[in-house]
Amino acid sequence: MVGDVVHLTREGYQKLDSELNYLRSVRRSEVAERLRLALEEGGELVENAEYEDAKNEQAFIEGRIQQLEMMLSRAQIIEDTEQEGPKGVVRLNSHVTVQEHGEEPETFHIVGRAEAAPREGKISDESPLGRSLMGKKEGESVTVEAPDGAFDYKILKIK
Repeated sequence: MVGDVVHLTREGYQKLDSELNYLRSVRRSEVAERLRLALEEGGELVENAEYEDAKNEQAFIEGRIQQLEMMLSRAQIIEDTEQEGPKGVVRLNSHVTVQEHGEEPETFHIVGRAEAAPREGKISDESPLGRSLMGKKEGESVTVEAPDGAFDYKILKIK
């Protein structure tokens, strides 16, 4: 992962950048205030659960800030698919409608791993389904090897 390019859509980049700015400008201050108040409560720091909780939250926030800074510094924006490469081929930023035999069609947005959100229909190009779809054309079928077994999908539409 160190040194790897992080593929993001413009929307994904903006979302992560907004999160980073929020953590830096709002959350850091809130946690610092929690720490200050916990110290003012006095008592033994060893027994001060509020102080311990605030320290843990501070560590989490600082870790997330570092992670976001690293991802954004290595970000490569995925341009609209119509501007790059051959038309009708699945690649990063494609919206692909697939259908598993006997099931309703589903549409997925192929994104980089940093932006993947399967519940929102955004799947990583490195996921089993994403990897199987990359480079394929409308009308082709793919077999996806997953922990639950193999699944066959037909590509109905690429946008």
